[in-house]
Amino acid sequence: MTFEARPIIALDFPTFQAVKDFLAQFPADEKLYVKIGMELFYTAGPQVVEYVKNQGHRVFLDLKLHDIPNTVRSAMKVLAGLGVDMTNVHAAGGVEMMVAAKAGLNEGTPTGKLAPKLIAVTQLTSTSETIMHSDQNIQTSLEASVIHYAQKTAEAGLDGVVCSAHEVAKIKNATGQNFICLTPGIRPAGSAVGDQKRVMTPSKARQIGSDYIVVGRPITQAKNPVAAYRAIKTEWNA
Repeated sequence: MTFEARPIIALDFPTFQAVKDFLAQFPADEKLYVKIGMELFYTAGPQVVEYVKNQGHRVFLDLKLHDIPNTVRSAMKVLAGLGVDMTNVHAAGGVEMMVAAKAGLNEGTPTGKLAPKLIAVTQLTSTSETIMHSDQNIQTSLEASVIHYAQKTAEAGLDGVVCSAHEVAKIKNATGQNFICLTPGIRPAGSAVGDQKRVMTPSKARQIGSDYIVVGRPITQAKNPVAAYRAIKTEWNA
């Protein structure tokens, strides 16, 4: 099992300045693992990745690429050059696309550097089984769909998947114990669920075998983000 001791903080901010203000609250020697998603990347571009990396933090670039294999391969070559630590695609793009994505990352990684980890989205944690049936016309169970996507991701040679913590054990049984399961939808006990349909506490996610957890609003919208982060980190490592 791969285990990252730091919760990944979702920097879901609308501006580059908001990111700077947020990170400035943490001591300079406290190195974080953060997620940069679509809103922030499309607003600030590669400069936000460069800034965060220069601060000594790790970056999960969450852009969920899904396109024809050649386009994804070319895009991944560019993303690898940014020095991100992890990025992702949609497993629904298929094995050929995922293989191309991994090839692009390897080609774009500077000599002497490790290629970023590459994981795939199975079903979004905002997707319920009813939504999957009606909107995607996938008529298996949600669990069966997730496991199928995870197996295809492993077949393509990727490092793991983004999934609900509820699915971790069965995904690892279907793929391997070293197959990464990164789980969003993490909420401390008593916090608002928001737009997530399938959530879990940090301690339960750890017990169930998650390798990485992503936490956003419970930290970024807290009155004291540093204290909130440290409390979640403590619970995650307990």
